Amino acid sequence: MSKNTLMTNIKTLRSRARKNIEQGAITAGYSADRTQVLKLLNEALATEIVCVLRYRRHHFMARGIHSKSIATEFLAHSNQEQGHADQIAMRIVQLGGEPDFSPDSLAVRSHAEYVAGNSLEEMIKEDLVAERIAIDSYREIIQYLGDQDPTTSDMLKVILAVEEEHADELADLLAGIPT
Repeated sequence: MSKNTLMTNIKTLRSRARKNIEQGAITAGYSADRTQVLKLLNEALATEIVCVLRYRRHHFMARGIHSKSIATEFLAHSNQEQGHADQIAMRIVQLGGEPDFSPDSLAVRSHAEYVAGNSLEEMIKEDLVAERIAIDSYREIIQYLGDQDPTTSDMLKVILAVEEEHADELADLLAGIPT
């Protein structure tokens, strides 16, 4: 079987591209349940925003002999989580949805919790728990998507790798805190 028989002919591609052009990037070839994908992405967006806020708080509230370098790490993670939120929001728009930034439902939609933590150790633990939640959530979404939405899946795989890096860094920080 030649490669050409696996591809739609050019005339058909051109004809399909002219239909429903108001849908932008969503073509007839998009096979995922868009409503469900948008719901999952808005939950992921809420999770990232909650993580941004928690890390920011921890950045400003970090106290103690080890706090300066750890506070710097909290800020770096917060900035990366904000980048993830922005990527997810952009993808929601590309899929014809609306990113939900509503503070009223943020905590309900987020997979991770906002736990302040009273000590540096508690802050690190809570951030690590949240990263572990994000890791499992993204893995499940990626598995759910399969090959039905490769763009969203690829974006989430990149975010997942960063979340795994965050978890590893936090585990190292936790190991370095004297008990």
